[in-house]
Amino acid sequence: MAEPWLTIIGIGEDGLAGLPDASRSALEQAEIVFGGPRHLSLAGVGAKGQPWPVPFDTAPVLECRGRPIAVLASGDPFRFGAGGALAEWLEPGEWRALPAPGIFSLAAARLGWRQEQTACLGLHAAPFARLRPYLAPGCRIIATLRDGAAPVALAEWLTAQGAGAMRMAVLERLGGAQERVRQTRADGFGITGIEAPVAVALCGADLPRGFGPANAPGRPEAEFAHDGQITRSPIRALTLAALAPRRGALLWDIGGGSGAVSVEWALAGGRACCIEPRPDRLANIRANIEAYGLSGIVEPIHGAAPEALAGLAEPDAVFVGGGASRELFETLWPLLPAAARLVANAVTLETEALLTDLHVRRGGSLTRIEMAEAAPLGRMRGWQAARPVVQWQVTR
Repeated sequence: MAEPWLTIIGIGEDGLAGLPDASRSALEQAEIVFGGPRHLSLAGVGAKGQPWPVPFDTAPVLECRGRPIAVLASGDPFRFGAGGALAEWLEPGEWRALPAPGIFSLAAARLGWRQEQTACLGLHAAPFARLRPYLAPGCRIIATLRDGAAPVALAEWLTAQGAGAMRMAVLERLGGAQERVRQTRADGFGITGIEAPVAVALCGADLPRGFGPANAPGRPEAEFAHDGQITRSPIRALTLAALAPRRGALLWDIGGGSGAVSVEWALAGGRACCIEPRPDRLANIRANIEAYGLSGIVEPIHGAAPEALAGLAEPDAVFVGGGASRELFETLWPLLPAAARLVANAVTLETEALLTDLHVRRGGSLTRIEMAEAAPLGRMRGWQAARPVVQWQVTR
């Protein structure tokens, strides 16, 4: 088998001194070495070095296919690095990878934390809100950050979330001669002169019991921006259970309302297209996406189904929470791939009749959900019934 033309090399802050012989040899034999300016300087590749274009693009490497090329990345190139982006476009025999200890390994080693019990996140190109599902008493999180200004901004964000008691370790230039680890609390952050590359380790040992969002679907309505058009918490939990989210699966959320179903689907590991015809409600959907750091995971789409479905990737599941009509279901059914799940909720008699007919013709299950809450009744209390919800679910 021919030797791979591309070698993807992980490099640490100790530069050439920390590279094994195989990595050094690949750098010597390469005609061109791609990497960030810091990586190229650490490796001392001189005129062979070519910085990545801004914005980042793998095209210059792929254009050199067949020539001896090396790519430098921090630590493990397949942990928030260039490795995955390149491998998507290459056959297995075209490349090899020579990783070095990454920032997460080094941080865990400095702190004595078990990696399997630690959430490891890349926040150098993601919003701080991506942390929200992980904030809990006793949590341990290691996150890469964009630059030296990011840790103080993160401390301010944590404090605004009510997590001012979060312990923070600021980890600078791990693995090199200028390595530094400094400790603080979010609400007392006073560390200055922070140098990149930088990561933070967060420990929630001092957070109060019950702090942080729940990790099960059916989160309270108060956690979402909405105008009253929101699937209520218990119904939402039942709806998510019927939709059966799976990691990486795509949901079409038709008649998104507040987007709460899409958000909870994404927090369970999936992706979603949230379709809503009203601009004011679309603004709430965007606010909820931002609040949970789900930009790029949940896509808000302004439009009405079935027209707005044109051109969307095939779904693994579809939820019809609003705008149900016979025309929608007749258009939707042929679009569903095999094994896709369809769930629809009805609160009006007309939509209930439609779902009853679809259940007869298409099968699946039809469930009537009735709910009542205790409420004041004079000087005492009584049950206050909510409108019943009829739920149809079927697998294509």
